[in-house]
Amino acid sequence: MIFIHTHSVAQGSKWSVNAMEEVQIVRKRSTKSYMEGDEHCRLYVKNDKILFGTSSLLPGTKGAVDPGHKQGKEIFFAAMGSVICHFPNMDTYEELEEGDAIVIPPGEPHQLMNFGNKEALVCWSLAPPV
Repeated sequence: MIFIHTHSVAQGSKWSVNAMEEVQIVRKRSTKSYMEGDEHCRLYVKNDKILFGTSSLLPGTKGAVDPGHKQGKEIFFAAMGSVICHFPNMDTYEELEEGDAIVIPPGEPHQLMNFGNKEALVCWSLAPPV
């Protein structure tokens, strides 16, 4: 197997495996950054197969209610800290501690809240990205 490394400031670093597929490195500084309520979101990857990003919340803050995604399941992974995931349609609250994950069914509204005493970081992915 041959690996070819190329680098472009605009594109980030890419690795080619046998010149057929590329492994792309996405740097934090090149992500799309936006706010949903008090939730700071970063979009790392968006293509026709998957959406991947992170959300950070300071202690005592909450994000906006996400209406859910009609045809895709979303996964949250608590990478740092702890959060509560509120499901308003079900009147349910699920606590995620560091290292926990939750799979959200298609179309289910949800909201992240940080009731911990340190910043929380949640990694999220949606497939398919609809």
